[in-house]
Amino acid sequence: MTSAVLKSTFFVGKVFIILSTLLFLSACSANRAPVSDRGALHSNKLTYHIVSRGETLYSIAWRYGVDYKDLARRNGINRQFTIFPGQKIYLNGTAPRAKASTKVVQAPVSSPSPPRSKTTTKPRVAPKTPTVSHSSLKWQWPAQGKVLAGFSSQKSLNKGVDINGRLGESVLAAASGVVVYAGSGIRGYGKLLIVKHNEHYLSAYAHNSKLLVRERESVKAGQKIAEIGNSGTDRSKLHFEIRREGKPVDPLQYLPKR
Repeated sequence: MTSAVLKSTFFVGKVFIILSTLLFLSACSANRAPVSDRGALHSNKLTYHIVSRGETLYSIAWRYGVDYKDLARRNGINRQFTIFPGQKIYLNGTAPRAKASTKVVQAPVSSPSPPRSKTTTKPRVAPKTPTVSHSSLKWQWPAQGKVLAGFSSQKSLNKGVDINGRLGESVLAAASGVVVYAGSGIRGYGKLLIVKHNEHYLSAYAHNSKLLVRERESVKAGQKIAEIGNSGTDRSKLHFEIRREGKPVDPLQYLPKR
């Protein structure tokens, strides 16, 4: 009798432990932070960004949804938009007037300023963007496929349009400009190109399988600049965005009617 009672008590104890473990794991799962497809960080939640190798001022501004010109003014960055790995880029307010800039010795990320050593190479000067007014800026479709998902002005949702396409199909420049970012350093965009068209407008081409142009390269409207892929997403498509003064706008309001 005593043996039966002990076995029963042991069994009930095991069941209790298992149920407690399952409830704990369920609670942890419910509290996980959601991961969005192109969940760019918002500048009002952070005060600064630490520059990583390969980043440009344009890609940082794109990531946080702010105007690159505002970032430059806020951080005292010159018109060549020179930034360095390890540098703090302040997203809110004004950067403190510290003497940290004299301590930076790393190689510049983009558009480097002239090194002080005589043995170093010449500086890379950011190319001048063709002067194109808003009225004369003519947009064209960057891919031939159907629109899979449209623009949403709400946070953490679609900041552009998703265009259907097969792997390897052409991605075209939607307007003439200069490539200011080419890489895969922005989470959720895969292999990404950002093109500057003038002082007000930028466009982006995401999830490519292959990038065919480099940073600081001039491109013409309709030029093939990449190939459609599925990098950073679950299917082959082009994610296309237009930003005016750093803010996302609906590309369908700019692209010609089909």
